[in-house]
Amino acid sequence: MIKVHLYGRLRRFADKQDPSSDSVLHVPVEGGETIEDIVRHIGIPREELGRNIFLNGTLSALSREVKDGDRLGLFPWDMSLLYRQYFPVHE
Repeated sequence: MIKVHLYGRLRRFADKQDPSSDSVLHVPVEGGETIEDIVRHIGIPREELGRNIFLNGTLSALSREVKDGDRLGLFPWDMSLLYRQYFPVHE
């Protein structure tokens, strides 16, 4: 099971959408799944997802594998880091 934290307009994919609380999904993982697989499982359209994807606090690519116990943070396309070039992307 991984915890997926949704931000901005992506919060609508969670049951709890109150802006004063966290919008978190608990998604089961079987092994060998990637962030992209999780995004698809949640039903988030690819064009709504931004480039700011954090797995366990590190900026990550969609191709990165997830495992049980991970924490995934997903941001929409309209919420971007100002200085993204200073953060290495983990594959």
